[in-house]
Amino acid sequence: MKMGILGAGNIAGTMAGTIRKMPQVTLQAVASRTKEKARAFAKEYGFAQAYGSYEELASDPQIDLIYIATPHSHHFAHAKLCVEHGKNVLVEKAFTQNAAQARELLSLAEQKGVLATEAIWTRYMPMRKTLDDVLASGIIGTPYSLYATLAYPLAHVERMQEPSLAGGALLDLGVYAVNFASMVFGDDIREVRAAAVLTEKGVDAADDITLIYGDGKMAVLHCDMRAASNREGAVYGDKGYILVQNINNCEGIRVYDREHRLLAQYETPKQITGYEYEVEACMRALEENVLECPQMPHSETIYVMELMDRIRAQTGVCYPDEKA
Repeated sequence: MKMGILGAGNIAGTMAGTIRKMPQVTLQAVASRTKEKARAFAKEYGFAQAYGSYEELASDPQIDLIYIATPHSHHFAHAKLCVEHGKNVLVEKAFTQNAAQARELLSLAEQKGVLATEAIWTRYMPMRKTLDDVLASGIIGTPYSLYATLAYPLAHVERMQEPSLAGGALLDLGVYAVNFASMVFGDDIREVRAAAVLTEKGVDAADDITLIYGDGKMAVLHCDMRAASNREGAVYGDKGYILVQNINNCEGIRVYDREHRLLAQYETPKQITGYEYEVEACMRALEENVLECPQMPHSETIYVMELMDRIRAQTGVCYPDEKA
């Protein structure tokens, strides 16, 4: 598979460093806003082509899949450009800045007959299935509540600060906690309660989110771009509980009984960076000629974006182009 990357920032570098270690992937092209930056990136990672415009990348007939690695605020426009040129796209999380954009982009991709999927890597990783299997085994009985936290000191980073870049903690960090809850408890949410600490520029520095499900389950989620957290996820049942070390890139799962005795532990398989699993999923989808990846179907991408819209409506975070 010949792959292109749209954007040449840090996350693009992580993807490039990953796919150059995947023998089944060819590093075809990278595009940046300047030809100089694209050339430097291409030289560092070994891309065949470097483009100084995104239009050139989207027009490259050799490319099978384009990874969108720009800020949240630009995902919709950049992915739409690629889809309109008939390109399959892997769009970094959050997929877009709101659900309306997600619905429009996915509808366009279906019309064009191209693959479009969200690069929320936790949905694709092997440890996601491990967690599913542990829950299905009944070892902790019936799960009734969960907790997930993700925080990194990123408040100094421009893309986190700026409303024009769809900044704030939710779309960058909270999205992982929201996806963790969705993977464990599903999508039948009866009630959403959210609170946030806003910055002077009006983006969320930290969010606390409580989700109450139709069957009485509860999820309590937290994210913060000012501090570091233990990144832990926990699922609590009537016979025991599960601790997931690092909901961002699982580093292990531990299972305990009601007396807090360790029952089982599961280690994470060796990986390149973890990004390889979403790329492999795209490869399989293209081989099977399907337009979405089963690990993160379009309905789930839209659900997550709708839920984050509901959270932002309660916390008062609105991006400039969303204002009437």
